Amino acid sequence: MKTFIRRVLAIYFLAAASAHAAFPERPITLVVPYAPGGSADALARVLAVRMGVKLGTSVIVDNRPGASGTIGASFAAKAPADGYTVLYDATPYSINPHLFPRMPYAANALQPLALVSLAPNILIVRAESPIKDVKDLAAKAKAAPGKLNFASGGSGTVQRLAAELLRQRLDLDMVHVGYKSGGPAIVDVTGGQVDFMFSTIAASYPLVSSGKLRALAISSPERSRRLPDVPTVAESVVPGYEAFEWNGLLLPAGTPEPVAAKLHKALVEVLNEDEVKQRFTDVGVQAVGSTPAEFAAFLKKEDAKWAEVIRKGNIKLD
Repeated sequence: MKTFIRRVLAIYFLAAASAHAAFPERPITLVVPYAPGGSADALARVLAVRMGVKLGTSVIVDNRPGASGTIGASFAAKAPADGYTVLYDATPYSINPHLFPRMPYAANALQPLALVSLAPNILIVRAESPIKDVKDLAAKAKAAPGKLNFASGGSGTVQRLAAELLRQRLDLDMVHVGYKSGGPAIVDVTGGQVDFMFSTIAASYPLVSSGKLRALAISSPERSRRLPDVPTVAESVVPGYEAFEWNGLLLPAGTPEPVAAKLHKALVEVLNEDEVKQRFTDVGVQAVGSTPAEFAAFLKKEDAKWAEVIRKGNIKLD
């Protein structure tokens, strides 16, 4: 009987290993929980094409926007853990659990695969603004509590929380002006209806380079190669300050390690391609390609940081 059981188990594990070795045998779905045309979607489509080549199959982008990314993330979290559904998520993944009263999927329903990219935000004012740098902004806010205002594309965005983090670290009294998206917010900062905001480089660089906006600081620990003359917030007034827009890949929890390893290998190879790195750099994004453990540690840090900012700021969904 024991011999029979051992043979059955051996056959089972051999079949499982064979199945994993054959992966992928059909197209892979890359779930993007944001609308087509956005920054996350654009980079996801670059990866989908190149990863498909590496894996020898099609990688199909499936946009499932809504509820700040939770609809698409929930769909991926509940998919079979076989490697054929991959979630391409962004910073709201670390923010949503602290804004939504109830999440539609369990916290451990997804496992990190890799941090794909990091993108800093830049603090922008209109070109004619009397605010010359971050120290000047802080001084003006201190001199006139509640008078300065800042824009964002919504409470659940990293741009909103980047400004809140700055406000809290400097103990400033400023007013948030929320918009339905970042585009109209930038328009009103450019027109002077709002004093300042944090924005992605991709969205605001054309207006900065044309002289319609002025960049006061950047939210990464190091200066940007694209904006080398713009100081970091950390070096200006707030040591240790950082606020990134990130993109990363996650899998349904329990995805077999050999399958996850194949996906990770394909991703890293793609991110190391010169053409792909240049595509990322062109929009102010740094390609990363971390290990799953590194991404898990990053997510833990992001979760703790934004949980504290949201709690202290008593921030609610718009």
